[in-house]
Amino acid sequence: MIDQAQNYLKRIYGYDTFRPGQERVISDLLTGRDTVGIMPTGGGKSICYQIPSLIFPGTTIVISPLISLMQDQVDALKALGIPAAFLNSTLKKREWSRILNEAAQGEYRLLYVAPERLEADSFQALVREMPISFVAIDEAHCVSQWGHDFRPGYLRISTFIDNLPSRPVVAAFTATATEEVRRDIIRLLGLKDPALHMTGFDRPNLNFSVLRGVNRESYVSRYIRKHADQAGIIYTATRRETESLFEKLTKEGFSAGKYHAGMSDRERERMQQAFLQDDIRVMVATNAFGMGIDKSNVRYVVHWNLPKNMESYYQEAGRAGRDGEPGVCILFFQPQDIITQKYLIENSVSSPDRQAIELKKLRKMVDYCHTRHCLRQFILRYFGQADAADSCDNCGNCNNDGELEDITVEAQKIGSCVKRMNERFGMTLVARVLKGSSNKRLKELGLDRLPTYGIMKDYTEKEILDLMQLLVADGYLALSEGRYPVVRLMPPAVDVLKGETRVYRRTHQVKRDTREGDEVFEKLRDLRKLLADREGVPPFVVFSDSTLREMAIRLPVTPEELLQVKGVGEAKLDKYGDVFLDLLKEEVEG
Repeated sequence: MIDQAQNYLKRIYGYDTFRPGQERVISDLLTGRDTVGIMPTGGGKSICYQIPSLIFPGTTIVISPLISLMQDQVDALKALGIPAAFLNSTLKKREWSRILNEAAQGEYRLLYVAPERLEADSFQALVREMPISFVAIDEAHCVSQWGHDFRPGYLRISTFIDNLPSRPVVAAFTATATEEVRRDIIRLLGLKDPALHMTGFDRPNLNFSVLRGVNRESYVSRYIRKHADQAGIIYTATRRETESLFEKLTKEGFSAGKYHAGMSDRERERMQQAFLQDDIRVMVATNAFGMGIDKSNVRYVVHWNLPKNMESYYQEAGRAGRDGEPGVCILFFQPQDIITQKYLIENSVSSPDRQAIELKKLRKMVDYCHTRHCLRQFILRYFGQADAADSCDNCGNCNNDGELEDITVEAQKIGSCVKRMNERFGMTLVARVLKGSSNKRLKELGLDRLPTYGIMKDYTEKEILDLMQLLVADGYLALSEGRYPVVRLMPPAVDVLKGETRVYRRTHQVKRDTREGDEVFEKLRDLRKLLADREGVPPFVVFSDSTLREMAIRLPVTPEELLQVKGVGEAKLDKYGDVFLDLLKEEVEG
């Protein structure tokens, strides 16, 4: 049967070979064995259950947590000529009944269902009559309370499977899962002697970097301007920061959207669709903009704030470069974000044991931000990949080509001011003393009489605060616990004040590399957008960026040549081949 799977891969999906791990997962499923697939975002999990669904008799049930994910998957399957549908709360009663009737008649190979809908009477009646030989559970980590996206509805999946007339093959997939979460997936989903496949968590096409003591507003503005034609996501920790950054970017003329739980369902849906359709390029969002974002051409993901744990970070950062093309993952580290995340954990997690686990995970996230070693190695070893290389040559620590700037004098001024203020005040007040601010409270406290008052008057308060943030991140200063953190000196600062140690800051350049075929690629993207708008589907459903990039480089001019491009199968050749070949012929003929 694996030969049949290989045939479907080429004929329908347009790929010659499976990605690492896919063939082993599919092979176990086709032998009728329950299977757990831990595969990184962009690793091709969906093919692992879609191809078996074409081979198994009857209909495959796909349990998926988010509405947007179902819609995108079904659109993509239809574009490939595979009959599929979804059942969720967005459907009106008439649509729900129509899909149930068509499913009962065997018209769908795949039927996507939200876990909360499994117990609906009408769905229960359907599954008693419909032959189901395969159940695939996406985002399976949601079943574990120790995971990072727990969904109570997932706990009812095993009961649903047990109550089916005959037990189907069951597969569970997720991108990130620690050993504890993997155990929960097997136990709570009731998997029978499952094959466990971990294909490795590495995403070689992603470039990771952590920026400390950087002016975030200025850096992000410059980055978006240099990459104005690319799609990106900026994650913030709170709704207030989402709104504030969204306002700033739109005032600067950027094509930006926003997404957080405080918005109405209609407004969130409108913003999400505009982003999926490439009508807006940048989405500013809290983690409410979550797992269901199946947009393959996101080129960069920026974390404005420190995420709460490595699982959340890697899943969110992994939304860049899902098509295999290069992606950039930037994390801004500011020490006060640790306090924000602690506050959120302590106020959202009631169980003391769970709190302790979450705080431990937060500490590992902070360690990631401080490490001077390979960032990719840190991530892979966190997820249990012990054979991770010591250097990747594709992260901010391994391949940092920024220039070093000596800031020893500034560090001495800041350290001296903190010392003269007896380590009793917060960063803002220290910055105001250094700036020489006329702030009323500062004068009431007599801080305007300190020798360090105004010694950095040529800097803005924001620039001084950025320098202080860097000194905290690098261990020269520290912030106390509590709601109003106080800044204090750390032992390494003593050597700086004595002039025995120098302090450096690395400048971070924003650059854009040109690539072969860029001009043709842009024309192909314009054509893809035109077709996608006409059909009402996201552009990546027509063709992914990686497929367009290969077209732009290879310049195929016949249907046979176009079929050799990865991602071009027979259905898409029939549907889009002529119009893309016309454009490519024009480029070849000049």
